[in-house]
Amino acid sequence: MKLILLFCASLWLCSTFSNSQRSFHNRTSNFQVGVILDLKSVVGSMGLSCMSIALSDFYSIHSNYSTRLSLHVRDSQEQAIEAAAAGLNLLKDVKVDAILGPQKSAQANFLMDLGDRAQVPIISFSATSPSLHTRTPYFVQAAQGDDTQVGAIAAIVKAFQWSRVVMIFEDSEYGSGIVPYLSNAFQDVNAHISYKSVFPVSASDEFILKELYKMMTLQTRVFVVHMSHTLGARLFLKAKDIGMMEKGYAWIITSGLVDLAYLMDSDVAEAMQGVLGVKPLIPKSEQLRSFSSRLKKKSLEKSPGIGRADLSIFGLWAYDTLWALAMAAERVGLKEPPKTLENSTVNLNVSDLFNFGNSEVGPKLLKAISETKFEGLSGKFRLIDGKMGSSSYQIINMVGNGQKEVGIWNPSLGIRRELNWNTTTHDTSSRENMRSIIWPGDSTVVPKGWEVPMSGKKLRIGVPVKAGFTDFVRVAKDTQVNARIISGFYIDVFKSVMEALPYSVPYELLPFENPDGSSAGTYNDLIYQVFLQNYDAAIGDITITANRSKYVDFTLPFAEGGVISIVPITYEDANDIWAFLKPLKKELWLTSIAFFFLTGLAVWILEHRVSSAFRGPPSQHVGMIFYFPFSTLVFAHRERIVNNLARLVVVVWMFVILILNSTYTASLSSRFTVQRLQPAITDVSELIKNRDFVGCQEGSFIVDFLRKKGFDDSRIRTYTSPYDCDEALSRGSKSGGISAFYDVIPYSKLFLSKHCDKYMTVGPTYRTDGFAFVFPKGSPLVADVSRAVIELTENGKIMEMEQHWLRNEQTCAGPDDNMNSITISLQSFKGLFAITGGVTAVSLLIFIASYLYKYRDFHRRVSNSRITIWSKVVAICRHFDQRDLSSGQPQDKLPESGISPNTSSENSVQPPNLPRNHSNSNEIVSSAPEELHDATTATIHSSNLEDMSAVKHSGVILPSA
Repeated sequence: MKLILLFCASLWLCSTFSNSQRSFHNRTSNFQVGVILDLKSVVGSMGLSCMSIALSDFYSIHSNYSTRLSLHVRDSQEQAIEAAAAGLNLLKDVKVDAILGPQKSAQANFLMDLGDRAQVPIISFSATSPSLHTRTPYFVQAAQGDDTQVGAIAAIVKAFQWSRVVMIFEDSEYGSGIVPYLSNAFQDVNAHISYKSVFPVSASDEFILKELYKMMTLQTRVFVVHMSHTLGARLFLKAKDIGMMEKGYAWIITSGLVDLAYLMDSDVAEAMQGVLGVKPLIPKSEQLRSFSSRLKKKSLEKSPGIGRADLSIFGLWAYDTLWALAMAAERVGLKEPPKTLENSTVNLNVSDLFNFGNSEVGPKLLKAISETKFEGLSGKFRLIDGKMGSSSYQIINMVGNGQKEVGIWNPSLGIRRELNWNTTTHDTSSRENMRSIIWPGDSTVVPKGWEVPMSGKKLRIGVPVKAGFTDFVRVAKDTQVNARIISGFYIDVFKSVMEALPYSVPYELLPFENPDGSSAGTYNDLIYQVFLQNYDAAIGDITITANRSKYVDFTLPFAEGGVISIVPITYEDANDIWAFLKPLKKELWLTSIAFFFLTGLAVWILEHRVSSAFRGPPSQHVGMIFYFPFSTLVFAHRERIVNNLARLVVVVWMFVILILNSTYTASLSSRFTVQRLQPAITDVSELIKNRDFVGCQEGSFIVDFLRKKGFDDSRIRTYTSPYDCDEALSRGSKSGGISAFYDVIPYSKLFLSKHCDKYMTVGPTYRTDGFAFVFPKGSPLVADVSRAVIELTENGKIMEMEQHWLRNEQTCAGPDDNMNSITISLQSFKGLFAITGGVTAVSLLIFIASYLYKYRDFHRRVSNSRITIWSKVVAICRHFDQRDLSSGQPQDKLPESGISPNTSSENSVQPPNLPRNHSNSNEIVSSAPEELHDATTATIHSSNLEDMSAVKHSGVILPSA
């Protein structure tokens, strides 16, 4: 009996264990997922419907998965507090493993901190503020952030060459999050944000109208709108009512407005005609068409609008997000079921509000979803640092009741009509790459981006008031009508430029003057008034400088720049005792004298050993060195040149002398026959050194220019008229005037055309930019006015106006410009001196090399001897001083006086075997080193014998002893 009972117990235990094992392997693990949405909103109801369809589609395809998602839906009622309360309920009571939502960026700011504390992923498919995903790793932005679309918006602005934009955004986390990214993107394309208009989320109609009227007074006509679709609809209705949706305006809306534009009423759609927008590019697929069809058939009473228009990108992101979460849950695998499941209303204990533990599954689920990649309905699902990766954007034109695609923007390819990945061109942003666009007011003309304000205000153009040089800018008073008449060359240039613009710009010219008619300040003061926006522009003779460009923008210059100095003319005195030196400059005189000496020295070295004319006592040598080259000036040299190298040097030198002599003679003759003019001052350093006074126009930038050159303020005088300048220059610094007058080139030319017989320009032209028109920083007029200036310059109209204003003056009958003093410089003779110097140097090198080679044995014995260096030099010099009779040249005849031309003791000719001759030879030998006595004595004896032989054969009668 006991055995039977034991057997039955064993069978029961085995059966129980087998059932337990089968139940463990067949069970599914449920992941609790909270959903927090604004269920009464279009995005919220649509997102919930899309997630419901996604849940059904996913597990119908993956029925074998061991995990399931259980959704716990909470309504945040469009309030951040309600969203936070719902999150607390899901985390504390339901103990969810993840939360989908919240819907808005402001709600996500509250909820993400709770998820971070509980280590539960908060996954939002609709909160697009760029600043959210950086706060905590447990917040996943399963939607493209607003910062990914700023490149597309900036590319549109660049394509149409708009330089200024107005930003309109709502005062919320969603609205302000995109602002810094848009600012940087506009800066990259050289576009300036002229105004930022911030709208409260609950802005009244009065506030909207007030802001729109304020924007109408601006010149900018390009508006970028980033706000919710409800506030955006009200904005465009009011903009159409006051005429801001007409021709000339350009509106760009962000993806949030574009995506939900189909939900707006027909009157809002009509008001938005011609608006451009961007939205993420959704790749077309069969799955997308099937999903759209099924969603339209689904009856969603709380989501009006679904089924009568295109599907929202937020619905696609909701669908893909749930698929990604389901795939991540399967990767995490089985988990223990939650201890409690609570789907009832929220029941929170305030004293124990945040008392919930950390999720064990949350970190694993976060890692799994971060690594999940697949092709979803909205495109490739891929998270990068907790944020959806960026993709291409469609450029949409609001036309009729729908949206027309006019281009596609890609971060690396720029704007294209079609997205072609095989293209080799990168970052192209051009209007030619887009299809035709219908602009506001049914216009096909591209708005230029700015207009003169519609309030009727004219541009206030400041004009400097000056007493002198009225040919350029003239402000005169008409006593009959008691008004100011503004005219002049530069005024006509400005009027012609404004007429050349492709549009009309009303303006009025206002003199920059005091009530009494005098000038209200310097040119810098006028420019500063433009900076303060008391004037819309300034025109006249305003020079572009680096300091001024810090405050205003300049157009391209319409007149040449540069500063030159004007000084009085003086005439050379032909009776000056040093007039004969003036044909050549000092450096040419010194160089010529140096070459005279060097040439004489070279000829002496070449002729000394072979020609008796170049021998004698030391005084005769020095005289010959200086005398011979100077005698060639008048070809008075009679010395016979024996050495061929010396002949070559003399021939080249004679050629140089011929040219130098003829040039000097011509210049000196011209100076004595024609009166020459010259500047009184030739250099700035001379003015500063002499502490002379200098002058310039009153109010000009040249005052600062002269300070930088080193002039003291006490030495700078300003003048208002050409007459004052003329009088000051005539008096000079010593008589209360000035020594030089500095001015820009146009004024200097005009002044000299009337006083060319008295003054002249000297020194270099100091480089400065020319005259240009002045506009405030970032003014859109600068580019168009600059283009008009180029056009008028190229077609010659500015030249015609210059002929009319400045060439009517009578021609000044002043001195001929060719009568200026011309002093010949060294530059004109560098080539000649290089030739004669080169020939002379080569000849000397050849001669010295020949001499060293011919007497190499002697020089070797001298160099190897153990004597001092000075003794070696003396021995070589005495050897060189001896006459070379082996050259084959006959000895010159004696002069009629009977005195031998060779009077040196060692070369005096004596009969052989005379004691006197031996004594002379012994003297020479005794002066040499002992080691060289024998060799030197033998050389001297041999030399004397050769001299005697040469004398005998030449028939010269020797004097008696």
